[in-house]
Amino acid sequence: MDWQMVQQVLPKWLEESRKEAIQGKVATYIPGLAAAPQHTLGISITGFNGECVHTGDCDFRFTLQSISKVFSFMLALMDVGEQRVFEKVGMEPTGDDFNSILKLELVDPGKPFNPFINAGAIMIASLIDGATPSEKNERLLAFIRKLADDDTLIWNDSVYQSERETAHRNRSLAYYLKDNGVLLDDVEETLEVYFRQCAIEVNCRHLAQIGMILANHGKHPATGEQLIPRRFVQITKTFMVTCGMYNESGEFAIQVGLPAKSGVSGGILALIPGQAGIGVIGPALEEKGNSVAGVHLLKTLSSNFDLSIF
Repeated sequence: MDWQMVQQVLPKWLEESRKEAIQGKVATYIPGLAAAPQHTLGISITGFNGECVHTGDCDFRFTLQSISKVFSFMLALMDVGEQRVFEKVGMEPTGDDFNSILKLELVDPGKPFNPFINAGAIMIASLIDGATPSEKNERLLAFIRKLADDDTLIWNDSVYQSERETAHRNRSLAYYLKDNGVLLDDVEETLEVYFRQCAIEVNCRHLAQIGMILANHGKHPATGEQLIPRRFVQITKTFMVTCGMYNESGEFAIQVGLPAKSGVSGGILALIPGQAGIGVIGPALEEKGNSVAGVHLLKTLSSNFDLSIF
């Protein structure tokens, strides 16, 4: 990728994509997200050799929401191993909404289809090592801090409380998993882990830094430290391609062609394998739950620099 060219053209492309935000709506079903400005748009791109481009509202802070599923999944793999994880979650896209309960009832043995839907992420939260929800949350936060290279990251407590008080569907999913005999831990304690992971607050720079490490197979390019086993990064990137953008994952793979994971706060974590990590924020969402302006910007970036992995 021509970094000098990216630096020159990205601000113009961002302002063009910002206009698309009018087509979307900020998530309101979690009250703590509703105050985000609709036309916010920022992007950060970080390369292996210290290259970086930050444009637009890249310092705007937002909660990870479903992007956190990437990190909880990798930590669970590191804690209990691949075999144990896939005893509890599947490997397939669902074709249903991310918070759907349908497949838990219709498909035997009633385990979530993948770790990136809500039921799957709740199941994964139960697999993270720790004697209490607090221990699990602290371990996950420490893991994300290390990947983001920022020891100050913390939860947004008001968003956490908001999620906890309005999570009727997620509670239904968790109790269904419990009734199916898939979730063995206490439901409320497991949900505590899940709600807090979704409320960890970051900005685009953090996501780009993390994406860079995933793009380098889990190894920090500067220090050479293997922060995540290569195999687990490979598995995670595959899920990002097949399930990372909700029910728009197939279209995103065709139009953008990069491993990515979105969240309903409007964040997108993406990566260019072997080159760079990307963080995007654009709170206005389309009907599938992805950032309207953020996806538009990634399409523009990918098509102009021929970044698709396919």
